[in-house]
Amino acid sequence: MELFDLEKQFAFFHGYHRNLKNIFVHVVFVWPIFFMFLLMLYFTPPLITHSPINDYLVFNYGFFLALGYSIYYLCLDKTTGSLAAFFCLICWIGSSALAHRLGFSLAAKVAVGSQLLSLVAQLTSHAIFEKRVPSVIDNLFQTLVLAQFFVLLEVLQLAFDYEPYPEFNAKVKAIVDNDIKLWEDEKSKKRS
Repeated sequence: MELFDLEKQFAFFHGYHRNLKNIFVHVVFVWPIFFMFLLMLYFTPPLITHSPINDYLVFNYGFFLALGYSIYYLCLDKTTGSLAAFFCLICWIGSSALAHRLGFSLAAKVAVGSQLLSLVAQLTSHAIFEKRVPSVIDNLFQTLVLAQFFVLLEVLQLAFDYEPYPEFNAKVKAIVDNDIKLWEDEKSKKRS
């Protein structure tokens, strides 16, 4: 799967997220995982020693991770990518402020607890609503990097019938339908 092929990447993701209840659970719980990861990265050493902004916005691994994600998201689609980049910036600022206030020990407890809650909610949602294992089993990259982008794209599609380009949704649907058929065929062969 090509890194910048939005159609194929989203079709893969969408194949695992077709149920509206499962999509809602992901919309609620995907971004907090990213936020809490940035919260923990706040405690990494600064890569640029002096912050021109204030004492808690540190240019460390968290900042550069959020920046890298933002650039990648913008390369995939300008509209969704702009929204995702804005959320990355907000997550970096918010997680930095919270980490600065909580300190390492309490921040670690909050981050681990929040991430566990978010992961359990998503895994349970897949089991109940999709009746299928989550995509993390088949594509770790999408889980770690693209999930945030794709939940925003899902929201834009559902709320505004958004398409990154004409016929995007139809092409993705065709790919998903074909992949689901192959998956169901393979599943039925294993049963017999």
